[in-house]
Amino acid sequence: MTDADDEILARRAAEGDRNAFSELLDRHYGLIYRVGARILGNEAEAEDLAQDVCLGLVTRLASYGGQSRFTTWLYRVVVNAARDSMRRDSTRRRNEQEFVEQDGLGQRQSGTGSEDSVWLQQVLGQLSEELRATVILVLAEGLRHGEAGKILGVSEATVSWRLHQVRKQLRNQKTQSKRMAL
Repeated sequence: MTDADDEILARRAAEGDRNAFSELLDRHYGLIYRVGARILGNEAEAEDLAQDVCLGLVTRLASYGGQSRFTTWLYRVVVNAARDSMRRDSTRRRNEQEFVEQDGLGQRQSGTGSEDSVWLQQVLGQLSEELRATVILVLAEGLRHGEAGKILGVSEATVSWRLHQVRKQLRNQKTQSKRMAL
């Protein structure tokens, strides 16, 4: 599989070739799901997101102009879709929380999984959308800062600065956790 093959398939799929579209999905569904799962932190939501992205690709492929690698463009599509999903969920959760608080129904929910996994999800959940997407693309997906910058629409220096901010936040949280344990 080469970038040129992806570009040819994307062009053919945009022109209505169902076989080319199917092959693109076969090649890249794993990437779509994986990035969605890492950003959203929930497998069920990632499955829904992946399905939405795949359905949306039918019309979005026309906007792929070949100026960047197909996978770079696809990362951008998935990250943007995940951001949109998080915004919708945030609004929904805020409305639900207001309802729960007004009715006095709030209860503490217990998490599942290892403590480290829970802690990591909590930390990622506290990051802004921009920082979370940057961490996932660079650390989880292994992209170079320049590639992540193209996907996120920012400079390579901004990606580096964002990662520095995340490290700083993690150090601060770790220090606060130690203080609270004493």
